[in-house]
Amino acid sequence: MRKIKIGDKLQIHCYKHNGTLRRTCDEATVLDIKDDVLVCGNYKTKIYEFDDNGKGHHYYTKEPAILFFYKDNWYNVISQIKATGLFYYCNIASPYIIDDGVIKYIDYDLDLRVYPDGAFKVLDRNEYRYHKGTMKYSKELDAIIQHELTKLIESKKNGQLAFRKSEIEYYDKLYEQLRKRK
Repeated sequence: MRKIKIGDKLQIHCYKHNGTLRRTCDEATVLDIKDDVLVCGNYKTKIYEFDDNGKGHHYYTKEPAILFFYKDNWYNVISQIKATGLFYYCNIASPYIIDDGVIKYIDYDLDLRVYPDGAFKVLDRNEYRYHKGTMKYSKELDAIIQHELTKLIESKKNGQLAFRKSEIEYYDKLYEQLRKRK
C-alpha cells in the first residue's frame, strides 16, 4: 500500500451501512495530513449519487471546497466557498479509511448545514430514522451517532479547525497553488 502525500489526487466513496455505494467523487487533492485529520480540496469535480434502488445520476460541483476527513470522529466536514459566503455541509459518518487511492466512509444520513452567518440546521432526521430501522442500526451505533452529532455541533460552536475561516482561506490558497502547478 502506497503512502499518500500532499498533492496526491484521491477519489471518495461514500457507502451506506448495508454496504451499498451511495456517492462517489472523482477527485480530491490532498492538502494536509495530520495525525487525526486528512484535508483535501476539490473544484468542479464529478459527483455520482445513487438512490436506495441503485439508480444514479451525476453532477459537477460549482465552487471550490475544502474537505476534512477524521480518523477518530464520526463526521466529515465540507466547506463550500461560494460567492455568497462560506457554507458548510457536514456528514455524520464513520471515520475514514484509505484503500488503494480511495477515501472511504459510511454515511449515517444526519447532516449539519452551516450558513455564512453562523446559523445551522440538522438535516435528514427522517432519512436517519428510516435507515436506522431498515438497516437495523444497533443501540450502540445509534448512541455513537447521537453523541457525534452533539460533538460536531460543539466543534462548530467552538470554531474548531474545519470551522475557522482563516484555516479555510489557508487551505484554499494552497489548493489554488497546487491546481496551477498541474
